[in-house]
Amino acid sequence: MSTATQSLRPWIERLRRGWRASPLPEFLQWWGGELRDLLPPRWRGWFRSGAHWHLLQHDGAQWTLRRAGQAQPLASWADALDPRLQQVALGNALHGVDREDLRLALLLPSAVVLRRTLALPLATRHNLPQVLAFEMDRQTPFSASQVYFAARELAAPAAAGRLHAELVVVTRGTLDPLLARLATLDIAIDAVDLAVGDDRLGVNLLPPEQTPRRSRPRRRLNLALAAAGVLLLVLLLAQWLHNRQMVLAQMQATVESMRGEAQQVAALRQQLQDNAGAAGFLALRKKNAVSRLAVLADITRRLPDSAWLERFSIDNTGQLGIQGQSLQAVKLLDALKDSRLITDASFQGSIQPDPTTGKERFYLTAQLRRPATAQPAAAASTGGAP
Repeated sequence: MSTATQSLRPWIERLRRGWRASPLPEFLQWWGGELRDLLPPRWRGWFRSGAHWHLLQHDGAQWTLRRAGQAQPLASWADALDPRLQQVALGNALHGVDREDLRLALLLPSAVVLRRTLALPLATRHNLPQVLAFEMDRQTPFSASQVYFAARELAAPAAAGRLHAELVVVTRGTLDPLLARLATLDIAIDAVDLAVGDDRLGVNLLPPEQTPRRSRPRRRLNLALAAAGVLLLVLLLAQWLHNRQMVLAQMQATVESMRGEAQQVAALRQQLQDNAGAAGFLALRKKNAVSRLAVLADITRRLPDSAWLERFSIDNTGQLGIQGQSLQAVKLLDALKDSRLITDASFQGSIQPDPTTGKERFYLTAQLRRPATAQPAAAASTGGAP
């Protein structure tokens, strides 16, 4: 696990430096401050930054503790004081500070720290520690194994393709005794920095292997709350999607029922149209057709009294069939040729005598006239028929 952590550390440092060099941290800090100022004063303390930096300085044989940005010391004690009493003094000074938010930095005086400003190619931005470790012999009188160093990118304008970086170096012989002294006092520090006025420069000269591992239950709680929030958001979206699907299913069912009703209405409408068309067709056909009684009356009026009919039929095409007997069947065509209801009268087959009655048996066919010409004649025939 340690090997994996060591291999990932350069990448983590590169990401951290890239994040710090981007404008996002400054923007988020400003935005958070603006949002925090909108809250009531009692609530603003809940949303402040969790890290409370306290600065520890060693001057001669005297230790001094103060809060970052403040000149007034919170506590001071001498090296000659009993270690247990030194821890009590430190604990009393830090009383009331949440241990999870407490950050302790050891400040070195400017006299024991070497600072150099370098102009480097822009491509070295993400590998400043590695590049400066190789450049240590050229930029300082020490080698990389003799010092602890840190690098930070400066905001000063530089030439195109280059950047300004500051190298901060302290010899191991200077820092190691202080770290050993703090270890005997059981005081864990989070950073080793350079004193600048009442505050710190903002670098960390503490070796990575000596950085304390702090448990952060609030971070775990925040991560759990964030995961719960994401889970609730996913559940909310799933519930919303489920509700939409339910509404869509209900709408589809309603549409299907309405479609069935519409199909029934269309079927009824089609049936009504068919019935109306059939009724109209029958009415029109009845209106345009010649009355059978009128045709029969007209034929009865025109045939002589010596003739009688045995069969009379009219088919759907208007074909008229007449079968009967007459004394002189040939004269029947002359009697029917002036009719306004039938036309094209002719005998079908030959005329044959009937030995029983002594008359001639005939079968005559004709065609009904068109309704437009047949209506006046039909009216006249029905009016004059016996």
